[in-house]
Amino acid sequence: MAKRKAKKSTKRRSSSRKSKRAKVVKLPKHAVTLVVIMRAKEGQEPLLEAELRALVAPTRREEGCLQYDVHRSADLPSQFLLHEVWETREHHTAHTRTPHFLRWNARKDSLLAAREATFWQQIA
Repeated sequence: MAKRKAKKSTKRRSSSRKSKRAKVVKLPKHAVTLVVIMRAKEGQEPLLEAELRALVAPTRREEGCLQYDVHRSADLPSQFLLHEVWETREHHTAHTRTPHFLRWNARKDSLLAAREATFWQQIA
């Protein structure tokens, strides 16, 4: 019995390449991105991670929060990164007056060896 030839895919290669590309998202005109890099004090890494995780859910529910992600360095486990995107700088300022942020603010000095924060605006 002769074998049947496999049917060729009807999908075009160019269309499959397009679907794998990252979608570009244009932020609102006055949106700000905040990048915070932190280094935990020796032995405080698990507590710092727990405190940062506790901020995620309530912060993501806040008005004006477009994105709020916590990362841990793949190379230096004592380093963490917060990536926040807010509709406006005023929305971020309001965030700093919330109960969950005030709790974090009161505890952070006992957990952090270093902290650097920078605001950014999307240009392209």
